[in-house]
Amino acid sequence: MKPHALLALAASALFATSAVAEPGKWSDTPVRIVVTFPPGGTSDLVARILAQYLDSEFGQKAVVDNRPGAGGTVAADYVAQQPADGTTLILGNNAPFTIAPTQFESLPYDPVASFTHIANLGASTPGLFVQPSLGITDLDGFIALAKGDGVTYGSSGVGSITHILGQAVDTALQIETIHVPYQGSAPAIQDFRAGVLDAFYDSMAQNSAMIEDGEVVPLAVAAPERSKRFPEIPTFREQGYDVVIENWTGLSGPAGMDPAMVQTIHDSVEQIMAIPAVIEQMDQWGIAHTAMTTEDFSSFVANTITVWRPLIEAANVNGG
Repeated sequence: MKPHALLALAASALFATSAVAEPGKWSDTPVRIVVTFPPGGTSDLVARILAQYLDSEFGQKAVVDNRPGAGGTVAADYVAQQPADGTTLILGNNAPFTIAPTQFESLPYDPVASFTHIANLGASTPGLFVQPSLGITDLDGFIALAKGDGVTYGSSGVGSITHILGQAVDTALQIETIHVPYQGSAPAIQDFRAGVLDAFYDSMAQNSAMIEDGEVVPLAVAAPERSKRFPEIPTFREQGYDVVIENWTGLSGPAGMDPAMVQTIHDSVEQIMAIPAVIEQMDQWGIAHTAMTTEDFSSFVANTITVWRPLIEAANVNGG
């Protein structure tokens, strides 16, 4: 082969290599992973394990920045305004991206255009938990209690998935319960343990220890079918009420991020999600991971707004 042909081939190979991003470190500055809820909840736990493995696997320092409030919109608005240099990301979920666009008449950000939606992390299913002292074991008992002495339930905040689920259950069961919003599931569970609340809605897996210890009575799971991990807990559907809601979570950044950097972050996340220890931990938290390209994930986020809108409107959740 002639020298100029070898040179052209080498240049071509170099270009091809540089055009394909590899998993790894993308910033010399520690990356902030903004979480829409306080420490202790599922989103916070996922963010912390992600930060841990970004450091151990790729040397990418990352810290968790909890910014709760207004159904996740405080955190989302903050991230949307940050430089698109990969140093500020958000562990997004239904609250600011799926629910808020319908819940609020106006938002300071566009849930799709204001962000670079990078990687899907997975989805978990919430359920309904009640105090053992109430002596009820099914939805019929819950209905009777709501129509009798009344029921107070805690959620992770106004407009959160657990609030939407609570209102959807009220609508489906034709009852009225008293909603007590918190800034995250952890403080709601704390008040439940203290006897302040009759019930709360939250991730099934996150409360596995309380289920096993008999500290809660799980009445129903908001999934299409029973969980493999909790086969003894019935769904709302099999008890006669069509209530199905899943809470997705993913990693996003401000709009305008460099495509090569986005690919690096995406591939790093996918590699972390394939680590056996991470898979086991996610399973314990009840989060099922589904790999998506950045394009598919962005389309997914946009689609959830349309799919959830009727549910949110039926639940009559309005943040003004």
